[in-house]
Amino acid sequence: MVDMFFFVVFGLAAVLAAIGVVAQRNVLYSGLLLVLNMLSLAALYILMGAQFLGVAQIIVYAGAVMVLFLFTVMLLGGRPGQASAARLRGQGALAAVLVALLGVDLALLVGGSLHLTGPGGATPGQVGSVEAVAQVLFERYLWAFEATGLLLLVAVVGVVYLVRGGPATARGKDRRGG
Repeated sequence: MVDMFFFVVFGLAAVLAAIGVVAQRNVLYSGLLLVLNMLSLAALYILMGAQFLGVAQIIVYAGAVMVLFLFTVMLLGGRPGQASAARLRGQGALAAVLVALLGVDLALLVGGSLHLTGPGGATPGQVGSVEAVAQVLFERYLWAFEATGLLLLVAVVGVVYLVRGGPATARGKDRRGG
């Protein structure tokens, strides 16, 4: 009964924080709500018996990646109410289709006709163990793991490039090009 109470509390916190991330106009508050969402997901992992995944969620996502994101926002000076640079054609229609697909997926999952199993038919207790995560991560998803590390490195280099003002600053000119 206590587990169900905490599951509902952390699940509700995760959902509300995720809605707040999208609805918030201030970039800094949106980032902080994303940290709350990731911490709530870590608590859900721990409640489901996947302690390693829960701690990894806290260390990797809520710790390192979100600190990098918030540092980038603070360096670039994200301002509330900034308009996006450009919109894709058909963006609204694509969003509606994706929301409908998510709704169908959730309905199948809640209805019981969609059964989730771990890799190789593993039981839920085996999926969150350190050995199972290491085996899947470093055997099956090794290239994706390496590509993610490279992507984070490129993001850091891009932030440094943007903060320093690009090639204009390197030539000794100010950011207006004069």
